[in-house]
Amino acid sequence: MKTLWDISPPIAPDSPLFPGDEAYSQRWTATLGPGCPVNLSAITMSPHIGAHADAPLHYANGAATIGEVDLAPYLGTCRVIHAIACGPLVLPEHLAHAVDGLPPRVLVRTETTAPTAWTPHFSAFAPQTIAWLASLGVRLVGIDSQSVDPADSKTLESHQQLLKHQLRVLENLVLDDVPAGDYELIALPLKLMQADASPVRAVLRSLA
Repeated sequence: MKTLWDISPPIAPDSPLFPGDEAYSQRWTATLGPGCPVNLSAITMSPHIGAHADAPLHYANGAATIGEVDLAPYLGTCRVIHAIACGPLVLPEHLAHAVDGLPPRVLVRTETTAPTAWTPHFSAFAPQTIAWLASLGVRLVGIDSQSVDPADSKTLESHQQLLKHQLRVLENLVLDDVPAGDYELIALPLKLMQADASPVRAVLRSLA
C-alpha cells in the first residue's frame, strides 16, 4: 500500500485568512425531519482559504480563470524541498541542493509547523527563484505559507513571474510531516469558470 499524506489544512470559520478575504461560513438550507429526507447546506468563503490554486486571473485582468486552466500541472511527480527558516524570501541557493533530476512540480517547506492564525511574517518566493525554477522545467510551485509574495507586496513580483512563465501555484500547504523527497502530487482545482482561485484537497502519495 502506498503512503498518503494529506497536505491540506482544515477549512472552518477560524481558518487563517489574508486580511480582507471572506471567512468561511455555512448555513443550513434544509435539515432532516418530517417531509425532508436530507441535510443541505450553503457555504460562503474566499477561494483562497486553506490549500488553494491561484488562477492567472488572480493577478492579471483578462487572464484564465481557474476553471479554464489545464489540470496536468496539478497531478504527477513532485519534489518536496525543505528550506525551513530560510528567512523572508526563498532564494535559489535555498533549493539548489535538491534540483538534480528535478520533476516538473516543486513544493517548498519553509515552516516547522503550519500557522493556525494569520501572521504577515512568512517566507515567500523571491521572483528570481520562480524564474530559475521555470528555467529548470518546473511547471508548478507550491509553498506552505499564505502567498508566494510577501504580505506587504503591492507589485506581486513572484505572481507576475508565474504569469510570465506560465507556472501554476499552490499556496497554504501543510508540509509539517512530509520528509524531503519525491512524491506523486494530487491537487485538482474545482472547475469554477469565473473564479480567480479554487480550494484543493492536496495530497501526496509515495511513489513506491
